[in-house]
Amino acid sequence: MTADSIVLGGTAPLTGPASFDAAVARGAEAYFRYVNAQGGVNGRSIVYTVRDDGYNPALTVPATRQLVEQDKVFAVFNSVGTAENLAVRPYLNSAGVPQLFLASGASAFGRDHAQYPYTTGFQPSYEAEGWVYGTYLARAAPGATVAVLFQNDDYGKELLDGLERGLQRSSARVLVAEPYDPGVRDISAQVAKLASSRADTLALFAAPAFALKAYGLAAKLGWKPRRVITNAVASSAPTMRRAAAGARRALVNGTLSATYLKDPTDPQWRNDPGMTLYRRLVAKYLPAAKADDALYVYGMAVAWAAVEALREAGRDLTRASLQKVLDTFTVSGNPFLVPGIVVTTSGPDHVPIDQLVLERFRNGAWRSFGGLWSYTAP
Repeated sequence: MTADSIVLGGTAPLTGPASFDAAVARGAEAYFRYVNAQGGVNGRSIVYTVRDDGYNPALTVPATRQLVEQDKVFAVFNSVGTAENLAVRPYLNSAGVPQLFLASGASAFGRDHAQYPYTTGFQPSYEAEGWVYGTYLARAAPGATVAVLFQNDDYGKELLDGLERGLQRSSARVLVAEPYDPGVRDISAQVAKLASSRADTLALFAAPAFALKAYGLAAKLGWKPRRVITNAVASSAPTMRRAAAGARRALVNGTLSATYLKDPTDPQWRNDPGMTLYRRLVAKYLPAAKADDALYVYGMAVAWAAVEALREAGRDLTRASLQKVLDTFTVSGNPFLVPGIVVTTSGPDHVPIDQLVLERFRNGAWRSFGGLWSYTAP
């Protein structure tokens, strides 16, 4: 950090099979460029450096060390991935470097705050998201039978745990849950087993590529359950467009998900000031980007929150002053989040966002419905 700049840095899969997540970093970069054009933060411009880790924790560690020791970042911001952020959490906390608004919903990043005070997440926890699906099904389809395809790691397991918690005290239940290793290519055996259960609901707690495969396999088997997918898949517009192609359109239409972002495909936000700003920034700073990809919205939303925290930390900005702000940070009015959502780190789980809204996919667009669901960690 200098008298006229604040240096932030993070890691993201700029290359490789998960490179679609690079939109998270690119959206944040676009918003920082906009803020800099308006005069910056308390007179300082934001310099944002993103290192490629290919979504591989073994590469995240040296890339993060380079950001801290060579690039001299003030904070590591918006790094993508659960395993990736867990891999560098001890190092950043021992070095006293803020791990600011990391991109993962693993509950560990809130639960372990006392042990790792320099680490702060942003998005709702996977447990919270799973709980919303379970609670909704328990109310709207109390006799639902659910088959779950889940990624065999904290991401998939926490979504499944949240789903089962939400289903409690109802007759709805999980009939079968099949894990898959994210390193495999073929999930046909898992989907076939799920289909053989004759469950009326399929929950896909999977990465976008695997959710897309599951849609196709279900179609081939003639299985037509109610569908639930995670926000990670719903936010990937290219995945949903491919899933809706051809004969699979009937399977995709009606899919249920949850969000906390203003989805750029949702018609209700067409004239919303926040989404008008979003599209203007995409056009100016990301001309090659697909504006209907909500991962860019996420990047801008998290950058907005970072700017507000840095402003609140004052002109005499230090890591200590930023940490003091983050201990009790509460801010509303994020133009890229669903109205009514409050970003706050003062709750018992230290997760900044504990609210979501449900949405359904219909004819190429997501449409949110109902009010906000608020989650309280057990």
